[in-house]
Amino acid sequence: MAEYAYIGLGANLNDPVNTVKLAIEQLQLLPKTRYITSSELYSSAPMGPQDQPDYVNAVSLVETELSAHELFTHTCQIEQDHGRVRNGEHWGPRTLDLDILLFGDHKINDEQLVIPHYGMKEREFVIYPLLDISPDLVLPCGTHLQQLTQSVPLNGMETIK
Repeated sequence: MAEYAYIGLGANLNDPVNTVKLAIEQLQLLPKTRYITSSELYSSAPMGPQDQPDYVNAVSLVETELSAHELFTHTCQIEQDHGRVRNGEHWGPRTLDLDILLFGDHKINDEQLVIPHYGMKEREFVIYPLLDISPDLVLPCGTHLQQLTQSVPLNGMETIK
């Protein structure tokens, strides 16, 4: 059975605008998956250490027959294609970061995946791009996405023209 999956994209090294655009193109080529849409691209301040470049962020929506874990395997491969090295650094600079934010209404918490993504309700670079593509979205916990804008400001995040 096909599920809708929202995938967050972020990059802040090595031409991040182009990297995010190319990653979106790669999401369009995933097996057993139909690409639906992507948000605008946004520029946002980094989380964690501030001595790194701003991030380019977006969110894509796909409909997939892959399992969440199969989708994760593919997103990890796309990250590796763009030079991502997982060195254990939390919130550090990234050539590309792909996060499965939502996978239908599924709740997954294992050694590989936490879905819904654990920080999505506090991150402007997730909430506002999600609003671009699914303004009426209700999260699996019952929270309306629109409500989150009341407690999560833009924090200087801007659309990239």
